[in-house]
Amino acid sequence: MLDSRTDSHRIGTKNSALVLNISDKVLQDLEFTTVLEQVADYAISELGKEAVVQISPILRKIDLLKELSLTNEYLSSFESENRIPSHSFENIYEQIKRLAIENSYLEPKSFLNILSTTETIQELKKFFKKFTTQYPSLFQLSEEIEYIKEIVVEIKKVITHDGEIVDNASSLLKQIRKDKSGLNGKISQSFSSALTRAKSAGYLDDIKETVIDHQRVLAVLAMHRKKVKGSLLGSSKSGNIVYIAPQATLGYYRELQNLIFGEKQEIIRILRELSEKIRPYTSILESYLTFLTHLDVIGSKAKYANAIHAILPKINNTKKIFLKNAYHPILWVKNKEAHLEVVPQTIELNSKQQIIVISGPNAGGKSITLKTIGLLQVMLQSGLLIPVDERSETYIFDTILTDIGDNQSIENQLSTYSYRLKNMRYFLRKCNENTLFLIDEFGTGSDPELGGALAEIFLEEFYRKKAYGIITTHYANLKVLANELENVTNANMQFNERTLEPLYKLFIGQAGSSFTFEVAQKNGIPFSLINQAKKRVESEKIRLDKTISKLQKERNRLQKTSDNLEKQQSKEQEHLENLQEKEQKIREKLEGFQELYDNNQRMLTLGRKTNEFLNKYFQTNNKKELTASFLKWVATEKTKHLKKNPPKPKTKIQKKEEKKKEAQRKEVIQQVEKEVLKKVVEVRKEKKEEAKKVAKAKASYVFKVNDRVRLLDGNAVGTIEKIEKKKAFINYGIFTTEADLTKLELVEKGK
Repeated sequence: MLDSRTDSHRIGTKNSALVLNISDKVLQDLEFTTVLEQVADYAISELGKEAVVQISPILRKIDLLKELSLTNEYLSSFESENRIPSHSFENIYEQIKRLAIENSYLEPKSFLNILSTTETIQELKKFFKKFTTQYPSLFQLSEEIEYIKEIVVEIKKVITHDGEIVDNASSLLKQIRKDKSGLNGKISQSFSSALTRAKSAGYLDDIKETVIDHQRVLAVLAMHRKKVKGSLLGSSKSGNIVYIAPQATLGYYRELQNLIFGEKQEIIRILRELSEKIRPYTSILESYLTFLTHLDVIGSKAKYANAIHAILPKINNTKKIFLKNAYHPILWVKNKEAHLEVVPQTIELNSKQQIIVISGPNAGGKSITLKTIGLLQVMLQSGLLIPVDERSETYIFDTILTDIGDNQSIENQLSTYSYRLKNMRYFLRKCNENTLFLIDEFGTGSDPELGGALAEIFLEEFYRKKAYGIITTHYANLKVLANELENVTNANMQFNERTLEPLYKLFIGQAGSSFTFEVAQKNGIPFSLINQAKKRVESEKIRLDKTISKLQKERNRLQKTSDNLEKQQSKEQEHLENLQEKEQKIREKLEGFQELYDNNQRMLTLGRKTNEFLNKYFQTNNKKELTASFLKWVATEKTKHLKKNPPKPKTKIQKKEEKKKEAQRKEVIQQVEKEVLKKVVEVRKEKKEEAKKVAKAKASYVFKVNDRVRLLDGNAVGTIEKIEKKKAFINYGIFTTEADLTKLELVEKGK
């Protein structure tokens, strides 16, 4: 039976109160617990692991979006230089509980755990504040907790990082430890003297000394025990050696024991005092644990998302699901470990495709497809990212209903069909326009005709309530109904009709054949028995199944053809891009050669002019004439250069004069424009007619060998050496190139 504990939860929104219906049965049907167990493996603390396995669908949409944003930000940190610092921590709940008791105190190790937790909080708050732009949601989460500096200061004032109480924790402790140090010196000195005397007298064994109850003792031979003054503290197993504390050190040891006792009492007093100072912050410390546990959960979800290539899809306000290349996460992990391929599914639900009826043979992937959509939706509504393409979109449903598997109830003495009928009654009661329902093997468990008819009524009712859903079935009447209802669509799982192997690919728009007899034949059922079975089935059903099978085979063939055409088109496009790239490189080379040619021509002109001056000078030997001619030529060249590149005015007066001249020039230009404008229209008409004649002449002109031509977008002129088909080979003197005839312009006809 359905578990009514989590049957419905009230949640408040800005507009109205909604009812969230995602029962424990739904989570069980979709194996959501298995996903949580996989996520829990990435937790760094026991508290984190416990929190992960307790994850459930989030009630309020605003909280859900916040949780998704937190996980998505953490996921982005894996590809960032600004990685989130380590946030491992100790479980200090027991210490906090003990600290809350009046007059109690904690041991130094417990205080060090509290210190470590507090410093971790400080480091995280500093980090998220520094990178607010990159991690806005995580920064906001960290701002909700308060860092108390006094906790760190007070603990460090008393306890070292090794867990020892510092000497300066109190003046009394400092004095006691000073006295202890002095006594230890006296004990050492007196023991050394006793050791020297006993050794000289030959009373000691070879080991000379040992330690009993933290006290140095002499290892005296049993025969000499009465000769050494002191307290007998024990003997060896054989009895040959007795251990004696020298008389001279005993008094010092008693005094030392009093100091040790006093030190312990003072340390307890100091720890009580420290506990009193930290006690007011117990609620703050609890908030630290809550924050760090939450961050561990967020990190676990992000690490899991990174492992299965999960992302945060677009979440629509309008009711639409479009999951592109969606993977079943549990199957993905399992197949990855076994080095097997997982086929992704693409599925869409919208106002025009409200319900999808998937049909086809068993073991073809219908149930996995249905579970994939349901599990991904539950994961998303529980704050987990999902393994889909980044172009995917989805919607937040108030209700998710599932009817998957046999679920025969022994304790309630319900058959499979009775159980499913109770499920349908529950569906009809809870189903509304904000519902996503998933039903596997719809209508099974009873007489095919009667069960199928009832299933039709249920389907029509879900359709009338505008619920979104996916159904898998073998019933022909449901396939027919899916074709008749406007916003219900048939779909099938692709099957290789030759090998009868499933392809695990969903195809929308056509019902699938069950391949009942074909699969039976493949599994070794005798052909004679299959024929007998065929004769007992209504001929119309066989015809329908054959038609569907034939259509599916044809569609598979067309799909293969389409895939091949797409591959071919892709190759042709790549080839075209390569050709265009080569053409661009050739054009750039031509432009470079043209620029080099122009520069060479200019240098030749300058050289000829200089040579002319020198020849005249060699003939006349007249320096003045050479200088005057050269300077006159330079002045002419400078004038030409200034006309092309007029100097910018430097002073304010020059700028004003330039502006006046510019204004005068504009006035003159405007007057000239007005006069010329009238003639322009007539000239344009004449030019258009002339251009048409020229274009016609050019179009009709047939290029010949020895014609001088240039490229339409170039300046260099070359001669046609050879013409092959629509290509011309042009000689530019220095080099020869190939060009299309349609891209050439005639400069001069060949002789």
